[in-house]
Amino acid sequence: MLQAQARPVHLYMEANPNPNSLKFVANFMLVDEGVSFDFPDAEAAKISPLAQELFNFAAVERVFIASNFVTVTKSESVEWAEIQGIVRDHIKQYLEAGKAPVPVAFEKDPLFDENDSEVVKKIKGILDEYIRPAVEQDGGAIVFHSFNEGVVKVQLQGSCSGCPSSTVTLKAGIQNLLTRMLPEVKEVVAEGV
Repeated sequence: MLQAQARPVHLYMEANPNPNSLKFVANFMLVDEGVSFDFPDAEAAKISPLAQELFNFAAVERVFIASNFVTVTKSESVEWAEIQGIVRDHIKQYLEAGKAPVPVAFEKDPLFDENDSEVVKKIKGILDEYIRPAVEQDGGAIVFHSFNEGVVKVQLQGSCSGCPSSTVTLKAGIQNLLTRMLPEVKEVVAEGV
């Protein structure tokens, strides 16, 4: 996990396919590459002081932290024009103070497990190399859940969770790539959808 330090912060915003999510991109890594933290509510955010603070804004419904960005999902009852400035300023001030978005003690498990089957290792490798960068570009993440009888189960996080485009991404993008590259894969489904 990366150590936080006081530094100048440049933060810009990026829209993504989910109209209720906005990606706030920093000029440095916030967490280690390939590590992500999804906080679907304030209760889940207990390990992240930044996410906890963002949930103090009434309109914030979800916070996702990965690589060099924070994706915030707002309620549909509020327009981004009303809150994006204060959310951006809050994230910027938090990072300028040198605070870590997620403390080092909460580093996630490694991607690969030595007990994984060869097919599971290949699936995880494809997800990590081809899918993760594209999904992160939209402010989200994909997490491998399981592989059983030709069915890959994944969890979509961040802006991908609840996004109107996520079904198309899952079937037309992820499923097509995995079934083309691995004949053992027949279908890809999202957990918790």
